[in-house]
Amino acid sequence: MIATRRQFLKNGSLALAGTMLLDNNVFARKKTGMITGIQLYSVRDAMTANPMDTLQKVSMMGYTQVEHANYVDRKFYGFTPVEFKKILLDLGLNMPSGHTVMGKEHWDADKKQFTDKWKQTVEDAAIVGQEFVISPWLDASLRTTYDDLLRYMEVFNKSGELCQQSGMKFGYHNHDFEFSQQFNGKSVFDIILTNTDPTLVIQQLDMGNLYNGGAKAVDVIKKYPGRFASLHVKDEITAKSGGEKYESTVLGKGIVNVKENLDFVKKAGGTKYLIIEQEAYQGQAPMEAIKDCLAVMKKWGY
Repeated sequence: MIATRRQFLKNGSLALAGTMLLDNNVFARKKTGMITGIQLYSVRDAMTANPMDTLQKVSMMGYTQVEHANYVDRKFYGFTPVEFKKILLDLGLNMPSGHTVMGKEHWDADKKQFTDKWKQTVEDAAIVGQEFVISPWLDASLRTTYDDLLRYMEVFNKSGELCQQSGMKFGYHNHDFEFSQQFNGKSVFDIILTNTDPTLVIQQLDMGNLYNGGAKAVDVIKKYPGRFASLHVKDEITAKSGGEKYESTVLGKGIVNVKENLDFVKKAGGTKYLIIEQEAYQGQAPMEAIKDCLAVMKKWGY
């Protein structure tokens, strides 16, 4: 899952399109206080082949918020931050967050400061208009012992301080190991949540990934109410192939009880963005899948 994301590269050089008129009311923000968006990894092949055409289609479906999963050599899907921001604006789209893995190459442990590569990542995120700079992975080498993990949580907080200088927050997005791996009788996820400053570091809970780690989204949300500024809204079914037990599917067709989770989050508060993500499609075209997911969210009042 993360391996394919980290290999998700390449670009496009395409002409700019005209402004699209959108109906913002479909997101029911007035009723819920939350905004629905789409993680562009859901349509990763299309974004690699033709990002402009794909963004146009996403916009025409009724999405107004997108989250990127491609930042390479200081470009988003092959476009500079300034170029990509203009493309999004012209299509009536906003990008409040994006996924860029913060790894060992971004932190100089001897100097106790970030490398230029991470400073540039944060700078470009601010230029394109992000609110959150989200790392969707924590390398195994950074969590070999309890003390290692604890030290890296300080790096999380320092990244939050760096992002704060540009009016943003740092964020972390879970997979499954956070719930299955433990140190000193505590899960990695619990250690992350209890050792990061919520004023600097937001959590983006992926409702689906955690099932492979033996956790349930509703239990996690109830344990940490108000801690999830952003959610990856995802449903899961038994995997058809591959090495994992579960894979994602269209919302409402799986075991996650997505609406129950969303209703609890709405009551708990603290969540601003609901980011739909689907990574497996059971033979359906990805563009049709994200269209169906948006229709389900609208039906539920989100």
